[in-house]
Amino acid sequence: MNRKFSEELFLTNETGRKLYHTVAKQMPIIDYHCHLKPKEIWENKEFEDIGEMWLAGDHYKWRAMRTFGIEERYITGDASYYEKYVAFAKILPQLIGNPIYIWCALELKRFFGIDEPLSEANADDIYNRTKRLIREKKMTRRWCMEVSNVKIVSTTEDPIDTLEYHKKMQTDTTMKVKVLSAFRPDKAMFCEKDDFSNYIANLSNAAQKVINSFEDLLSALEKRLKFFKSIGTNISDDGIPDCTWEDYTSKEVEDIFAKAIAGKQLNEQEINQYRSAFLFEMGRMYKRNGFVMQLHVGTYLNANTSKAAAIGESTGFDCTDDRTSVKSIGTLLDRLTSIDELPKTILYPLDSSKVENFAVLAAAFCEGGTRAKVQLGAPWWFNDQVYGIERQFDAVANLYPISLSVGMLTDSRSFLSYPRHELYRRVLCNYLGNLVERGEYFSGEEELKSIVENVCYYNVKNFFGF
Repeated sequence: MNRKFSEELFLTNETGRKLYHTVAKQMPIIDYHCHLKPKEIWENKEFEDIGEMWLAGDHYKWRAMRTFGIEERYITGDASYYEKYVAFAKILPQLIGNPIYIWCALELKRFFGIDEPLSEANADDIYNRTKRLIREKKMTRRWCMEVSNVKIVSTTEDPIDTLEYHKKMQTDTTMKVKVLSAFRPDKAMFCEKDDFSNYIANLSNAAQKVINSFEDLLSALEKRLKFFKSIGTNISDDGIPDCTWEDYTSKEVEDIFAKAIAGKQLNEQEINQYRSAFLFEMGRMYKRNGFVMQLHVGTYLNANTSKAAAIGESTGFDCTDDRTSVKSIGTLLDRLTSIDELPKTILYPLDSSKVENFAVLAAAFCEGGTRAKVQLGAPWWFNDQVYGIERQFDAVANLYPISLSVGMLTDSRSFLSYPRHELYRRVLCNYLGNLVERGEYFSGEEELKSIVENVCYYNVKNFFGF
């Protein structure tokens, strides 16, 4: 059995191999949605070791480690990065079929030139080899992006963020990667949260505007949106755990906002009315300011409430939810379309059973003058593995042209995550190759090449106007 990384990974046909190695492989990366910390990019520190590179903020690995019963000390606790790395190395060979296994193999190969699989037996050897290479090559945060051929990344910040480090990077002549920020106003939407009034006070301070009403809130958010725009970004991102469209009047929304600010309990109808109004008004705001609207739909946040409270949010206790109906998102798009204020939109359903339905929905709101105005986003979070990517290609190509897709993103907190783009591109080329070799596609090679180039790079570049 071959026990080394294969450059033909996922490439099972000759056409796919040719497409990947001659076209997709060398295309630059635009990572238009991630959760890297701008401060870390700016400071550009050299990594301590592969334990830090792999385990400092990767909730995918944390979740997997917990399933094997590893103590939290070796996951998010006070153990050293070396100890955490050893604990992870022990379980990695058991992650057969899991994307973490392939991601780690790709990361070892691309950043360190290591072909063999990691295990408990060779953990110390690989640890020492990678640590030596980190020192020799001065592997910093920016180094990881540069060697991965990344041209643009977009981090994700709250409206109250000062964007201090984004502004610093814009004047840094040593920066080889453009770093933007996506405007994420989720906390202003969660009117039912206990800390809602505190957040509104913080937003008021950031916008230097008194917020006494829903109308004031929108004005403050738009002021902050324009601040984000001033650093050159036109990307927004709304995380929607669940949304049931509920019609409302302006007075009803103002009354709901007043109750929320006062800390009064809201009923389900009021929450739905507020979210509907909020998303509608944000869509209008994005349209008039030239922003792309990204809707990440269907997260079940902090399912394990006691662990999330003890360890923190975004530490591996989030799940998938199926409450948000396609019709509710469709109503949002329809209301915006009816007043000609629908911005370019990308839909990301986390519930994989709804992928086809959301693809059909996206096509229903495309219109003349804008290429792929509303489209299905990359397989996201729990779907960003080979099975999820293949499933989306197979399902969606029948309903929405995959040649229009803006391609892959990392959605990651890890600077080693860029091989996820490689994985996506390999699966894409193999999928297209299968169609060719089955006789289902017989247009010229140039058309096929342009499809690959567009999905890997040019579609996202043109869609966002980079």
